[in-house]
Amino acid sequence: MHFSHRTGSDRPNRIALAESEARAHGLKLGRLNDSNPTRFGLAPAFLPQVYEAEPRGPRKARQALAEFLTKHQSLYGKDRGIAVDPDNLYLLSSTSQAYSWLMKLLCDPGDAILEPRPGYPLIESIAGLECVRTIPYRLTYDGSWVLDLATVRQALEGPGGDRIRALVLINPNNPTGSYIHPEERRSLLELCQRQGVAIIADEVFFGYPLDPLPGRARLAGEDRVLTFALDGFSKSLAAPHAKLGWIQVSGPADQVAAAKRHLDLIADDYLPMSLLITRDMEAMLSDIPVQTSRVGKRIRGNLEILRQTLSQKESCVSLLRPEGGWNVLLRFPQVIDEEELILRLIGSYGLTGQPGYFFDMPGNGYLALSLLPESSEFRRNVNSVVSAIGKITCLEPT
Repeated sequence: MHFSHRTGSDRPNRIALAESEARAHGLKLGRLNDSNPTRFGLAPAFLPQVYEAEPRGPRKARQALAEFLTKHQSLYGKDRGIAVDPDNLYLLSSTSQAYSWLMKLLCDPGDAILEPRPGYPLIESIAGLECVRTIPYRLTYDGSWVLDLATVRQALEGPGGDRIRALVLINPNNPTGSYIHPEERRSLLELCQRQGVAIIADEVFFGYPLDPLPGRARLAGEDRVLTFALDGFSKSLAAPHAKLGWIQVSGPADQVAAAKRHLDLIADDYLPMSLLITRDMEAMLSDIPVQTSRVGKRIRGNLEILRQTLSQKESCVSLLRPEGGWNVLLRFPQVIDEEELILRLIGSYGLTGQPGYFFDMPGNGYLALSLLPESSEFRRNVNSVVSAIGKITCLEPT
């Protein structure tokens, strides 16, 4: 497995080796250059703890997270009963930061990652900031979404495939709402094993099924390929202002150990999570099942409103089947320009939105719709979209 030259050498210097040997023999070394004021009684009263620079995040917080993930196997799509190891968890401020760290870990400037299209443009933006190229693979729709394995295989086995360091899998994807299906998973794992490519699995929406096909499962804990699974409080608690995300590392033992040595350097350079957040982590974790249920009830209720509304109206608007997540895609005639539709919604209805080209949809005629609003507002949003499209196509009088 390739790791970026930016993360240093696997060979520690003589001082680091001597320190490691001393610790292994139970010797606690003092530090002549210790500049941690909390060790010397200088911490502020509102945060009296002694700061321990643990690159992966405070051990107590990681232990609480590991116990939660182990206990809630069903919520997290696992049935193997394998305990999550806190030493395989990294805490950080967001999954966006996790992408950045993993690109630093796996890619030298000019290397590439594979990412899905349609998909949220954030990954491409972060990759640009890290001097990493993105190569798209396609998702296609034919009654449900399917991952185009041929585009993945072509990229990995074709010219330049040796510079591809990771395959990004969004499970379920945003905005298509499609989970990774079992047969897709098997083929992708075989490809990644053969080509020495890591998997970055973004699973922040996993706990919000809508109309899933059978066999959905998390990639977190996958042991056949080096896998970095991302999640956090932003979606599991419906709290984007609770800035805490995590990376769970899994895969072949030797690759996991090597990856963690390099990832520890990155985590240490950027410093671990704030104790102001992690000290409340156990209480926040305990709220996840209730919050997930609450949000799930809202989005499934609005999905039913959407289906009923579209079936009752004489409309050329249709719904692309969503398996999971908070957002859905509407399809309308391609003769309607997506920007024209958004401009009409702004001018006549006081609404704006994200057109299909924002997610690199394969053609014109798509609109993203959030399932999160309260039902009355959601119904108004749907009616406004249908009305605006009807007026443009002259199906509704102006």
